[in-house]
Amino acid sequence: MNEIISRIKAKTPGEKEFHQVVGKVMETILPVVENNPAYRDASILERLAAPDRILIFRVSWMDDQGKVQTNNGFRIEMNNALGPYKGGLRFHPSVTLGILKFLSFEQTFKNALTTLPLGGGSGGSDFDPMGKSDMEVMRFCQSFMTELFRHIGANTDVPEGDIGVGAREIGYLFGMYRKLKNEFTGVMTGKGIGWGGSLMRPEATGYGCVYFAAEMMANRWNQTLTGKNCLVSGAGNVARHTIEKLIDMGATVLTASDSSGYIYDEEGIDPGKLAYLKRLKTVRRGRISEYADKYPAAVYTPTDATLDHHPLWSHRADCAFPCATENEINEKDAYNLVNNGIRVICECANMPCTPEAVDLFTDRKNILYAPAKAASAGGVAVSGLEMAQNNMRLTWTREEVDKQMKVIIKQLHQTCLDAAEQYSCPGNYMVGANIAGFSKVVDAMLDQGLV
Repeated sequence: MNEIISRIKAKTPGEKEFHQVVGKVMETILPVVENNPAYRDASILERLAAPDRILIFRVSWMDDQGKVQTNNGFRIEMNNALGPYKGGLRFHPSVTLGILKFLSFEQTFKNALTTLPLGGGSGGSDFDPMGKSDMEVMRFCQSFMTELFRHIGANTDVPEGDIGVGAREIGYLFGMYRKLKNEFTGVMTGKGIGWGGSLMRPEATGYGCVYFAAEMMANRWNQTLTGKNCLVSGAGNVARHTIEKLIDMGATVLTASDSSGYIYDEEGIDPGKLAYLKRLKTVRRGRISEYADKYPAAVYTPTDATLDHHPLWSHRADCAFPCATENEINEKDAYNLVNNGIRVICECANMPCTPEAVDLFTDRKNILYAPAKAASAGGVAVSGLEMAQNNMRLTWTREEVDKQMKVIIKQLHQTCLDAAEQYSCPGNYMVGANIAGFSKVVDAMLDQGLV
């Protein structure tokens, strides 16, 4: 296994996020590979870590001053053994090939765990929508789609939103796809409700993460989230809907954050404060510090890049829901969480914990740790339901979509438990999620031959 990982790293220099996720997954699936010689004979690990294809293209667009700008565009089609490629588009200056390969690798297993017939992919650009006008964002999205449209389709590759790609961006992207292809198909998810979108899609990732945490607590301790104090990072779509569902289930949410800093509200974020936070981030596109200006009981702490930890994770609480970005919880943050009473860590963002932090959480028998591929699967689950509605030309009610998502999360939770139990790691959701997702994908690859 170490030789395989070394070869993968040698072939993909500089892609540290991709190396991180591949190493962690392969570490946990070793017992499965040892018990299945067919996997080794078919070089299944090397094939799994190599994308089916990588698309890189130039995106040139004109800003409001009439100056031509150029960005890089990407789409990673990682694996379609189970179904069409499915995964997000991220528009952010930090986007690199390594980050997108990590996201598409994780997405492959996440999609497999949902039981829906979906493969894994990811894409995006180093374009930053922050501070851009609607017209600039539209011109960029239209230019981006003039290349991407050649490679996607309702039965080929179905993108969705990720960081920097919300309802506005999906609308512009889909509109240009429709014009270029002269067809109206379910080629993207996260669409507007009035033109092919699904109710519950904006809420799905955050809601699903809370549902998964509730399943873990009920199974292990016969407890609920009622009365629990929770730390949440981020203030984007996923974070806000995580906060919303936590409040709905009786928990108290103490924190929220953005790249400028974080707020700690000892009184808790109530529905009124959450409504203000939503307006602040979606309508005015303001900073989290304005929350503390509006509600003086809250304490704002600006980001300090010189610190070796994030002080948001130093507050005393029962549950932690990292919803911001990858590697936001390092080893010191993990110790701070454990020492301050945290018993549940549920990953809403993709890979928000470093390997050292994950090892600390999984080594503690009194802590429930849910990896993102399991805990944040609600988003892709509802995306799959949106695709089903598009295919049937139907629109389901909010209650029906929520009901189906809960069923998927409940089944996914049990799948993780069963796989962990089978390989002598009872209660280890990371091992269970990795093994269950891996087994489903590679068995399909073997069934379909060397393709």
